[in-house]
Amino acid sequence: MKTNEKTLQRVYKMPFGSIYPLYVEKVEKKGRTTAELDDVLCWLTGHDEESLHAAVESEETLSEFFDAAPNMNPNVDLITGVICGVRVEDIEEPLMQKIRYMDKVVDELAKGKKLEKIKRA
Repeated sequence: MKTNEKTLQRVYKMPFGSIYPLYVEKVEKKGRTTAELDDVLCWLTGHDEESLHAAVESEETLSEFFDAAPNMNPNVDLITGVICGVRVEDIEEPLMQKIRYMDKVVDELAKGKKLEKIKRA
C-alpha cells in the first residue's frame, strides 16, 4: 500500500518524545507497565533503555529515531496484521513499515498479549 508523500513527511517529522507518552498512557490504561513497553520497544529497535529514554527526552523525529536504531529485530517480518486499517506486511515504504510495526507491538501489549508472543519468541 502506498501513502502519499506529504503524509509520509508529516509522520516522519513527528518527535518520538511526543509519541512515547501516548504509548505509555495506552498500555498503562490497560494494566501494562512502562517497563513492559520499554522492553518491547527495545526488542523491536535494538535500542537499550538508556538510548530509548534519550530519544524520548530529545527532539529526535521518528525518522531519526529509527535511523539511530542499532538493529531492528530480525523477527520483524513475523509481525503481521492490521493497524490503522492497513496490513503492516503490505506497507511498501520501509520507514513507514517500521513505524507501523512499532504501533502494532504497542497495540498487542495494550491488548494483553504475552511478551513472548509479542517478541515472536
